[in-house]
Amino acid sequence: MNTSANTSPEAQLGRSISSQNFLERLAERIGINVKASTVFADPVEKDGVTVIPVAKARWGIGGGAGSGKDPDQSQIGEGSGGGAGVLLSPVGYIEIKDGRARFHPIYDTGTTLQLLLGAGIVAMLVLRGVRKLMRAR
Repeated sequence: MNTSANTSPEAQLGRSISSQNFLERLAERIGINVKASTVFADPVEKDGVTVIPVAKARWGIGGGAGSGKDPDQSQIGEGSGGGAGVLLSPVGYIEIKDGRARFHPIYDTGTTLQLLLGAGIVAMLVLRGVRKLMRAR
């Protein structure tokens, strides 16, 4: 059996730690940009009214690591990878007027239309099922 330094358990552990460090560094870089200003934009003030835009932020991070042996070349493979994404959607604004704060939601017409369409389809299917049950009697 031919053992080299690359196939030793210590070398494999070193690659595993290296992949883990990569993912930790990636998460740290993304975390630096996660701030309240991502969700709450800078306030705008005019005529005694302050408006603070509000958004919904969704973050995702993923990564991977790998190692394996290529039987044809007698080499140990390795790999790592990662990625991240963020999705920001406006949800409303906070209005501060006369010392009182009030949240005003922003409705997405596309989402509302999808919900209404989905509810219509469900209602149609339920009525169809009820009609079939009534005929079966």
